[in-house]
Amino acid sequence: MTKKILVLAETIDVDSSSAGKANMGFIQSLIKGGFLVEVLHYSHKEVAVQGAKTTLVTECKTDYNYWLSRFQRVFQRVTGKNISRQLEHKFGFSFTFKNDAKSMARVIKKQPHNFDLIITLSKAASFRTHAALLQIPRLHSKWLAYVHDPYPFHCYPPPYNWTESGHTQKEAFFREVSEKAQFSGFPSLRLQEWMGQYFPNFLKTGVVLPHQNISAVVVSKSVPSYLDKDKFSIMHAGSLLDHRKPFALLEGFKKFLENTEGAAIHTQLLLIGNSNAHEPKLTELCRQIPQVYKSDGYVNFAEVEVLQKNVTALLILEAISDVSPFLPGKFPHYIAGNKPIVHLGPKNSETRRLLGEEYSYSCAADDVVGISEILKNLYAAWKTDKSLFLDRPDLLAYISPAHFNNQISKIITSE
Repeated sequence: MTKKILVLAETIDVDSSSAGKANMGFIQSLIKGGFLVEVLHYSHKEVAVQGAKTTLVTECKTDYNYWLSRFQRVFQRVTGKNISRQLEHKFGFSFTFKNDAKSMARVIKKQPHNFDLIITLSKAASFRTHAALLQIPRLHSKWLAYVHDPYPFHCYPPPYNWTESGHTQKEAFFREVSEKAQFSGFPSLRLQEWMGQYFPNFLKTGVVLPHQNISAVVVSKSVPSYLDKDKFSIMHAGSLLDHRKPFALLEGFKKFLENTEGAAIHTQLLLIGNSNAHEPKLTELCRQIPQVYKSDGYVNFAEVEVLQKNVTALLILEAISDVSPFLPGKFPHYIAGNKPIVHLGPKNSETRRLLGEEYSYSCAADDVVGISEILKNLYAAWKTDKSLFLDRPDLLAYISPAHFNNQISKIITSE
């Protein structure tokens, strides 16, 4: 008998965030696996998923948390005082968080409970969907809580040193998630191990479910004019968050251009995505290096997909750290693109674990000389053969829907 899966996702809007792309890929792979999939989502807009029944969950406007959140907004607008931190320090979560979780819980309670598995997918540092499922104990035996990133913030590895308001309550909340959910899922083995240090039950219930590629959602689009297909081109796609510092990359790139004959004429570096955390310094530096193209903020998914298929190599930039348990959401798209990947991050990272210890196009994110040498070696290979390929069937198999759904099937049959 075909197994039925209910997915509660905070967003499935692929143009809203990296979480929207990751969640959509997750759901599409379930459908490819032959499961009957129903999706409840809180995307704030209607989004269809071919092969699945989708329902947009709307905000409940009768709960007291809704009215408290609106009163807070009015108070802050009138007084000019932001009291969010004080409120979260006292209550652990914002009124909006609590109302959103209750809104989703109310819809789930009305669903028929004949699902074989219930999966919660969230975004960023939210985990509202997990808070919703905690409110329905009778479903905990079928619940898989997917943990896409460390939580709370004080569980992040260095250099992400930040303790947020309400951290005590947030840690208690996530400990309850780890103990109540029958199963837990992680996009990376390193993340499961990392979170297991704080919440040991994740080591017992966890299964690795890598981020999945998105299919059949991107229409054909011409190559953007700023990409010269005849040049040696390297692209970083995605937001350059505060700790993903691109300055050593630019210094290494400049060193490569200066020390490699012909490179200045035949090379492009593309930085595609939001980079506000590094402005105005980043824009000023890019203006000094004409071979660098930096997008003016966010670029839609369809355009990024076209770029990924037409550049020479793809770049993953991580924080300067000794450890990185994250699997970048772009990783499956990069693997499917079959282009060489330049990995700038620690050896103790999920990306390096998957690429392999001997992978040659990898070094620390602040290793200027190493970055320059990687680009020099790639450029030499490109001059010999303009078509460079990653050629990793093992990684294609790892990110495939077949492997993903084999993991899901093991979970369902273990109940």
